[in-house]
Amino acid sequence: MRRYRQRGLTTVEFAIIGVLVVTLLFAIIEFSRIVFTLNMLQEGARRAARVAAVCSVGDAAIANAAVFINLPGLSTSNVAVEYLGQDGAVLANAAGANYSQIRYVRVRIHDYSMAIAIPFVAPTFDAPEYSSTLPRESLGVPNFGAAPTC
Repeated sequence: MRRYRQRGLTTVEFAIIGVLVVTLLFAIIEFSRIVFTLNMLQEGARRAARVAAVCSVGDAAIANAAVFINLPGLSTSNVAVEYLGQDGAVLANAAGANYSQIRYVRVRIHDYSMAIAIPFVAPTFDAPEYSSTLPRESLGVPNFGAAPTC
């Protein structure tokens, strides 16, 4: 008689544990995807800063270098390029500034959020702002010959 009353107990236990295991599995997969995305955002900022150091001021190739991975929701509007003076202050009008005033270039990737699929957790993850600063090089102005294409 005792075995008859506990017939569905394993099914109930499996349902409880199964929900926890599936949630943990989704969490591991989504955490890996978040880490990959954050790594790609940092790499995009680094690549764009490298392009900004050698390309002319305001070139569209700079923002395109930042969004090289085609992450969902990432566009060139999330990319900010700043030209800095000797003291690290942002030059007000970098396009009209004397090239000798520009000492550094900084590229920032900001306001990026991604959808995540972890049960019982917030539906989006807001990534922090990533920036990369490099000393300027040619800024698209060659010492001799034609300007390079970026």
